[in-house]
Amino acid sequence: MSSSSPSGSGSDLTERRGIPAAKFIQDVETYLSQSGLDPNSALAFHQERLQQYKVVEMKLLAQQRDLQAKIPDIEKCLEVVATLEAKKGTGEALLADFEVSEGIYSRACIEDTDSVCLWLGANVMLEYSCEEASALLKNNLENAKASLEVLVADLQFLRDQVTVTQVTIARVYNWDVHQRRVKQVTPTAIAAADS
Repeated sequence: MSSSSPSGSGSDLTERRGIPAAKFIQDVETYLSQSGLDPNSALAFHQERLQQYKVVEMKLLAQQRDLQAKIPDIEKCLEVVATLEAKKGTGEALLADFEVSEGIYSRACIEDTDSVCLWLGANVMLEYSCEEASALLKNNLENAKASLEVLVADLQFLRDQVTVTQVTIARVYNWDVHQRRVKQVTPTAIAAADS
C-alpha cells in the first residue's frame, strides 16, 4: 500500500499498522488543483486505493477466522490438561475418545500421568509436565485473545477508510459530472442568447 498519495488537505497521512488513512476531501476543486490531478486520475487513484483496502481486508478477515478457530481449541486443551491434573493421584483412569485423523477416532484409557504432549504445529509435538502445559496454553490463549482484539480494531479502522474512500470517489465523480453539465449548458445558453 505504498503508492504515492495525493493528499487532500496538505497534512501527513496517518496509518494504523501499515494501513494508510484515507483523507476526507472537503472541497473537490481545491483538492484537484492542489494535487495537480484531473478528475479521472483522482478517481483512478482512489479506486486503486479502495482495491488495496479490500485486499488487506480479506487478509485480516482470514486471520480473524483463524484466531476465532484457534481460541476454542486452546480452551479445550486447557480443559483436558485441567482434567488430567484433577485425576492425578486419585488412581482413577480416564477414558477418552480422541481424533486420530479426520473422521477417525480411537478410545484410550489414560492412567495416572505427569506429562502431556502438545502439538505445536509444523509436525512438531513436545512433551510437557501438566503444569508447564497449562502455563503455556494459558499464555497462548491470552496472546490469541489480544491478537484478536488488535485485529478487530484494525478491521474497524480499515472499514472506516473504505467508507471515506468510497465517499471520496462519489464526491469526485459527482463534481466531475456537475462540471461537465455546466460546460454543456454554457455553450447552449450562449447560442440561445445570440439568436
